[in-house]
Amino acid sequence: MRIDVDAFKVLEVLVEEGSFAKAAERLHKAQSAVSYQIKKLEQHLGVNLFCRDQYRAELTPEGKVILAEGQRLLQYLANIEHLASRFSEGWEPKLELVIDGALPMEPIMKALKRMAAHQIPTKIQLNMEFLGGVQARFERDNADLMLVKDYRTGPNYRPQSLPDITSILVVAASHPLAAEKNISLFELQRHVELTIEDSSPEINSQDELQFGGDKVFYLSGFIMKKNALEMGLGFGWMPDFLIRDELKCGELVEVNFSGGSRHSFTPKLVSTMERPLGKAGRLFTELIMEEFDRADL
Repeated sequence: MRIDVDAFKVLEVLVEEGSFAKAAERLHKAQSAVSYQIKKLEQHLGVNLFCRDQYRAELTPEGKVILAEGQRLLQYLANIEHLASRFSEGWEPKLELVIDGALPMEPIMKALKRMAAHQIPTKIQLNMEFLGGVQARFERDNADLMLVKDYRTGPNYRPQSLPDITSILVVAASHPLAAEKNISLFELQRHVELTIEDSSPEINSQDELQFGGDKVFYLSGFIMKKNALEMGLGFGWMPDFLIRDELKCGELVEVNFSGGSRHSFTPKLVSTMERPLGKAGRLFTELIMEEFDRADL
């Protein structure tokens, strides 16, 4: 025989009211029905829940433990009912995003904070990849959204443009390239190039902004790359929002490359019609667009 979950609610009210008569009145039940429900629960559990020799309905030590567990069960069931109610309103159970590590995290985190304020039931998962790895994971995991620097377009993709981001070719002030002017490609290739490893599983995938030299160090993120640049290990592209302070104080300097030392790109927020966005996905899209428009990029 299964436990009557409602009996735990009766048990809780009985303890709060202190008597079967008051509990019955609060529950709008006959006192005999309340007594029967508690007795039935005791028989099922094989435990005496109340001290029968007391004037008030006082729990036995075993009853106190049973009540505590019963209250946890009631709360758990209430949470399930709440989630089911929110899901019935159109909130999806999970929202998965894949983000290019070259994009600023601050507006993304601000959008997430605003999402949290809505107290939605949707679980949100953020994954970071680089270059071609963003789209590869988006497609592999059947994710809902990708914030991407560049991607292969298709008939089912729905892109929305974010504000332009500028990358700057930089070195440490102590690096030999820092003092040179009108640097040629040949001269640039004589030094170590620092670049971000493409996380795409495709072997032949390569960043189009690489300079083609033999001395290339592949790093796994922009924090590592920034540290390597500051140490004077080599030269490389960095998003300007990550190095503003270092450029301002002169710790890093812009490379005077004859082919140009600045590159701008328009990141995209992309979904696919194959996996239409639910209520959380649409809300996050709206918040992301707002936060990127506000951001000082």
